[in-house]
Amino acid sequence: MNIMRADNTDLQEILDLQYLAYQSEAALFGSKDIPPLKETLSELEAEFKKGIILKMVDDKGNIIGSVRSKSNENTVYIGKLMVHPDEQKKGYGKKLLCEIERYYPNKRFELFTSTRSIDNIRLYEKMGYKKFKEEKITDELIFVYMEKE
Repeated sequence: MNIMRADNTDLQEILDLQYLAYQSEAALFGSKDIPPLKETLSELEAEFKKGIILKMVDDKGNIIGSVRSKSNENTVYIGKLMVHPDEQKKGYGKKLLCEIERYYPNKRFELFTSTRSIDNIRLYEKMGYKKFKEEKITDELIFVYMEKE
């Protein structure tokens, strides 16, 4: 497995992976009406211009994981950490998170997930992230925000 910066020719494949990887998140809510499943290629292209997108590539050259980041002076915002469903539970999410953090030495990191995403929260806590706020989006959806100094 290799991790490197994605380029704009990778974006459709990353978006396809995103649609696949976020099915499990949608299942937690019994609805496909979640932002990662509604993102368009043009929205992803706009994100690409504002930050860093990493891709994890298997031996055949297929993208099996990805993570995104953007930063301001003090904080790096990490999002869309995803691994292909067939490749989960192998430590790839941890590797992607470690790699994106290396791009930003001496920064504060922030990310969020749903309170229902117990596996994600467990991973982030193992990686040194701590909960600092919750935000109720709907009766069903509550985001937990986590940070790492």
